Amino acid sequence: MRGKQYHQPLKLTAPWEKDAGFGRKLKTYRNHTKIIAQPGIVMKVLRRKRIVLFMAYFLLLVLTMLNLANYKWTKEPQQCNHQMRSTTYQSRSDIRFLYRPSLAKKRQLIYVLTTWRSGSSFFGELFNQNPEVFFLYEPMWHIWQKLYPGDAVSLQGAARDMLSSLYRCDLSVFQLYNSPGGKNFTSLGLFGATLNKVVCSYPLCSAYRKEVVGMVDDKVCKKCPPQSLRLLEEECLKYNTIVIKGVRILDVNVLAPLMEDPSLDLKVIHLVRDPRAVANSRIKSRHGLIRENLQVVRSRDPKLRRIPFVDPGHKANKKDGSDYHSIGAMEVICDRTSKTLRTALNPPSWLKGKYMAVRYEDLVENPVKTLRNIYRFANLTTNHDIESFALNMTSGSSSSSKPFIVSSRNATQAASAWRTVLSIQQIKQVEDYCHHAMSVLGYERVRTAGEAKDLSKSLLTHSKL
Repeated sequence: MRGKQYHQPLKLTAPWEKDAGFGRKLKTYRNHTKIIAQPGIVMKVLRRKRIVLFMAYFLLLVLTMLNLANYKWTKEPQQCNHQMRSTTYQSRSDIRFLYRPSLAKKRQLIYVLTTWRSGSSFFGELFNQNPEVFFLYEPMWHIWQKLYPGDAVSLQGAARDMLSSLYRCDLSVFQLYNSPGGKNFTSLGLFGATLNKVVCSYPLCSAYRKEVVGMVDDKVCKKCPPQSLRLLEEECLKYNTIVIKGVRILDVNVLAPLMEDPSLDLKVIHLVRDPRAVANSRIKSRHGLIRENLQVVRSRDPKLRRIPFVDPGHKANKKDGSDYHSIGAMEVICDRTSKTLRTALNPPSWLKGKYMAVRYEDLVENPVKTLRNIYRFANLTTNHDIESFALNMTSGSSSSSKPFIVSSRNATQAASAWRTVLSIQQIKQVEDYCHHAMSVLGYERVRTAGEAKDLSKSLLTHSKL
């Protein structure tokens, strides 16, 4: 057996001769034993295959990452800025706009919370004159006009929703309050547009230049070409600060959803004034506030017992009816102001560091110092021209005979005019409605008519805020 020769050779099959998985076999070699006898060839082939597989895997990984990056860029809403105006216009009312990522640098948003006849028109001009500010004057006026005779409280939600759109430079919200079949809104169709420095200045109009401080003549601005809301939106997007002044948000708590929104950096400046001065000014301008007074008075609690403010035995006339609504509205206004002040005295997290109260009397007494404090809170920088504007507008020699018109006047004298005009009964009525707000804000009550008329005695004390 030892010397016996085997004529039948052992048949071996190399791994590479097996089925490759695609229905075909690799080429076989006749001399199998020769291949097995040279393992270096096998290792060389395997090494090459391993290198090829590694390179293919790496290339696939790179392509996958590039594809994901491109998908994310094309699907995510892009940040709106004025450099993208060459792209196809898309309304910011698109649902995707609500969920887009926040801007790298948020705009500073300011809402001036105040009420009628509190000096808010002049206060708004301090922002309207700043070339770094996009300013809107009473945009919620359109809501109140369209939804008249809705009461003031029921319109708060609609007013907040409008602000949410405007602070995102979405001005298409104005179309919701357009008359059926009416023309499309234009830049000159907005309330107060003919006094707005953005609307009346370059590039929307050549009548004025935004960087030049000075009041706008509405007769000149009315000659400006009306621009589409789209162009006004694009102008809005240029600004890092948006300020809206309004008297139709009655309570800061209404703004809580906006102030809690992480995509909005909203601050509130609460402009207040002695309620007795507000009531006196409302009576003086009662014909221009008839609709607003009725809408506010409708929000009163009908169950409360109220004392009449007309002297006993006095024969009622038509003027008393107008005065009744003017002073009666103070009940709702002061009640809502008190709610704001209670929130400010014990601020929740959404209000801390985002609320500032400004007394009108302090502004007219020391306009430059107060202006600097306001601008510091709003992250703005003042300059000589704006400070001079504030000083000149509060130190005029005359008093204004026209309501709703901003002009140079003796503002200190105007602030105390109520003391010689209102009857003691009217004063007591307002103090009864507004005693809590007056106590917090530092406005002293009077006991007699003589004390009210004694202008040598100041009725201002330190505010508790």
